[in-house]
Amino acid sequence: HVQLVESGGGSVQVGGSLRLSCVASGFTYRRKSTSRTNCMAWFRQAPGKEREGVATVDADGSTTYADSVQGRFTISRDTTKNTLYLQMNSLKPADTGMYYCAAVFSPSVRKRLWLLNPPDFDYWGQGTQVTVS
Repeated sequence: HVQLVESGGGSVQVGGSLRLSCVASGFTYRRKSTSRTNCMAWFRQAPGKEREGVATVDADGSTTYADSVQGRFTISRDTTKNTLYLQMNSLKPADTGMYYCAAVFSPSVRKRLWLLNPPDFDYWGQGTQVTVS
């Protein structure tokens, strides 16, 4: 049973930084079936808006970013700790929202990760709030 638990959210001033973490359980990268298919991502949702993709990391380690965060956010993954990170710098009020970690194990999704499409992901965390003011 895959579980994702986010942490690291909080309130920060404009221009500040935060680092989000997502600890995953229920799978291991020591299994080839996982290491070859697992994709992880960060999404966010502001009040009254749809959930949007922020960044993804593919099974091979390649990354994709939304245009709005390119150059400011960095997604990374430590497979030895089953942990996903999102380093957020130069934060803006528009970055405010609930941030969710997501996972999927699918070769077909890997081909369209750049779409940052929420329905492509099967597993979700409970979210961590980020407020920039």
